[in-house]
Amino acid sequence: MPIETWLTFLLGFMILGSIVALEIKDILSSIVAIGVVGLAVSLAFLFLQAPDLAVVQFLFEIFALIILVRTFIRKDFHVMEKASSGRWIIGFTLIGLAAVFLLSLKVFRVLPPFGEPLMETSRYYLEHGAADTGAANIVAGIILDYRAFDTLGEVTVLLTAILGTLTVLRFRARDGKGGGR
Repeated sequence: MPIETWLTFLLGFMILGSIVALEIKDILSSIVAIGVVGLAVSLAFLFLQAPDLAVVQFLFEIFALIILVRTFIRKDFHVMEKASSGRWIIGFTLIGLAAVFLLSLKVFRVLPPFGEPLMETSRYYLEHGAADTGAANIVAGIILDYRAFDTLGEVTVLLTAILGTLTVLRFRARDGKGGGR
């Protein structure tokens, strides 16, 4: 099955998950629905041959879910009130999501064939990477020499997510109440 078919399925799944997250009245269930959308983004990165982004997205999604669940576990935050302008917001959201879906289909059609480099930069890395970096492992050479700032940014995102998770968990543990306040 072509990769574009999988990406189209994932995009539809993410849009469906977003609609479910908007429509569910229980905030914790809505958080889980958003988490499913993030995990679908991680799968899309895997299909697009970007495993480093997939791992970062997956870990960030797990940490964000932990933080959000621990934050909203309190009973007084658990159920949302019905908004008076809900139908208008839902209508605009559905129209916006349909537009994103239709425009994304056009983007999938112009992707290069699966396995082909997306840019000339990729081809340059493959042809000159070992000689330019002197690294025995071309992946390590690309990550640490050509894309060092990008890697530093990814590590910073992971560190921030871990620190945020630890802060929320430590705050709850210090309360001594564990499950909520």
